[in-house]
Amino acid sequence: MVSKYWMRNKYLLITLICQLIFSCKKSATPVTIAPPKQPDTTVTVITGAKPVVKTNSQKVYVHYMPWFETPATSGTGGWGQHWKMANENPNIILANGRRQIASWFYPMIGPYDSDDRDVIDYHLLLMKYSGIDGVIVDWYGIHSVDDYALNKRNTDSLFNRIPYAGLQFGICYEDASLAQVKAATGIDTVTAAQQDFAYLQSQYFNSSSYIKINNQPLLLDFGPQGLKTGNDWQQAFSNLSTKPRLLSLEYAGGVTGSSGSGEFARVDATDQANLSGFYQNRAPLLSTYFAGAYPGFMDFYKQGGWGNTLFLISYNGTGTLQNCLNLAKTSGTNYLQLITWNDYGEGTMIEPTLDFNFTSLQTIQQYTGVSYSVSELQLIYKWYTLRKKYVGNTAVEQQLTQAYNDLAGLDVADATSIISGIN
Repeated sequence: MVSKYWMRNKYLLITLICQLIFSCKKSATPVTIAPPKQPDTTVTVITGAKPVVKTNSQKVYVHYMPWFETPATSGTGGWGQHWKMANENPNIILANGRRQIASWFYPMIGPYDSDDRDVIDYHLLLMKYSGIDGVIVDWYGIHSVDDYALNKRNTDSLFNRIPYAGLQFGICYEDASLAQVKAATGIDTVTAAQQDFAYLQSQYFNSSSYIKINNQPLLLDFGPQGLKTGNDWQQAFSNLSTKPRLLSLEYAGGVTGSSGSGEFARVDATDQANLSGFYQNRAPLLSTYFAGAYPGFMDFYKQGGWGNTLFLISYNGTGTLQNCLNLAKTSGTNYLQLITWNDYGEGTMIEPTLDFNFTSLQTIQQYTGVSYSVSELQLIYKWYTLRKKYVGNTAVEQQLTQAYNDLAGLDVADATSIISGIN
């Protein structure tokens, strides 16, 4: 069963709209990646990241979108499609001081690029002090079609930083992208998938930071949508020395055949009823399953020119997130995926925003049972703002690097001393 609601393959949606409304042709032009940035003179040295102590033993991961681009990183000199959709212009500053972005909500640090090392470190530190164990990235593969190459570059940058924070990482594969790869390059879907998985095996599956279950690297799939039979999946995995532990969307495990190992919960218009039904009726039949929790759902698709509004799940402050977490606690699984860190187009973000501040992460702190509070989250935010304020000031940058190492090593007192001493 293909997910009807929690949509990720935005490019295909844009193409359909263009064909029906604007009569434009589908582009098969590879994206040009922006030139490499200047060498970083403040490289953080791993000095011993420490794991946070949690009273909740459940593994908590967060679904992460790596697809945000600014004019500095997009390769086109403009903003990436996920900040603007079809009709928004982030160069416009609104009366409230915010840039015009394709979302009802606004990141506390403003619209950012996913390849920014400071942004990555800021995100990872916030996760760490919220009791989140790792990141599951929404991944489109290695082929240079649409913005997939940019997503890959940004994912590589994120995964490179994760060991510094002492977290883990994994992949949620968008196999629906294989249709676009085939249309643009002529590579058949199974071969394209084999190439994607070969990259994951060579670069990530063997990493000590990669999420593993029973010694198998975890691989979520948002579908299946492109690999449509068990035989397709068996062939796609045929060249791998270690088969990943493959989880599909809820109720779609049958499509993966013997290659599949379970399913994960998603956002659905029926909200809590869907989650309860999955945990009670479907999960007992699975060897592995992930619970899901989200803050709400309010997409920008109609307003942004990307189609129609899908549905609405009210936030009720942090009430919806708390209800999802309550269900996850009794779901019978050791694994929870937070949906999502930063999908602004669908309004499922839990990272700090001007709209919700730190409340989602505070709710997660209470769920995971860490000893930290909003004060550490605010400290991390201040660290980020100082990073941006003092770019090029070598002396201050070195201080902030030490503060980062302190935070990664859970030395909050020393980090506070350093950060509070910088104006």
